[in-house]
Amino acid sequence: MAAAEPTILATSGGYKAGRRTRLEFDHLLHYAVELSGVSGRAPRVTHIGTASGDQRWWAAEMDQAARVAGFDFSHLNLFTMPNHEDTEAHLLEQDVVWVNGGSVVNMLAVWRAHGLDGVLRRVWEHGVVLAGVSAGSICWFQGGTTDSYGPELRPITNGLGFLPYANGVHYDSEPGRRPLVHQLVSQGVLGETHCTDDGVGLVYRGTDLAEVVAEVRDKAAYRVTAGAGEGVDAVAFEERLEPRLLG
Repeated sequence: MAAAEPTILATSGGYKAGRRTRLEFDHLLHYAVELSGVSGRAPRVTHIGTASGDQRWWAAEMDQAARVAGFDFSHLNLFTMPNHEDTEAHLLEQDVVWVNGGSVVNMLAVWRAHGLDGVLRRVWEHGVVLAGVSAGSICWFQGGTTDSYGPELRPITNGLGFLPYANGVHYDSEPGRRPLVHQLVSQGVLGETHCTDDGVGLVYRGTDLAEVVAEVRDKAAYRVTAGAGEGVDAVAFEERLEPRLLG
């Protein structure tokens, strides 16, 4: 099933502790499935774990969560080689592509080495919902902030650019994220930046921000734009975007 138009769900969430498994899928991941419009069969969801090196132990946890959710679940691994002969054909068969967190810098480099950047754009244009958490959120944008280089957060400006904004994740849980976003936007390193507290997701239809949703109460998203001033006096303006609570 294809979404009515190209759709991305960019999040800082999607997981919760399970009752009988260590991990379950939370409302944001289920909402990605809802956005695909699939009905009458098990949703086909594939997980891409490049950002954490395709860790098989994590894939096993995801498999258990998918069993609980009732998903027809698969993985696209690139380490040590792609596990599907035709990655594009595999992804086009999916309702949702879910990208996990980790190193967005390493992930983008590996994707480009395998031509997956072009594949994902065609899959998105075909109507498969693209979604993910953390690195799996930033990747769809022009850039954002990352700890891929080390403990000190740094900007990244070579995202896939499907969405013409930058992205800030874990906005409320990692103290360095907000001030760095404000600094980078005020300096013009990043353009308009859309940020999410943990448990919040941003829905884009085409390249337009269409909806803000949350799986946790009292959380929000934020739009950060350049304000007045130049040089050291430059400032950024932050607008709070209230989400619709899922579930």
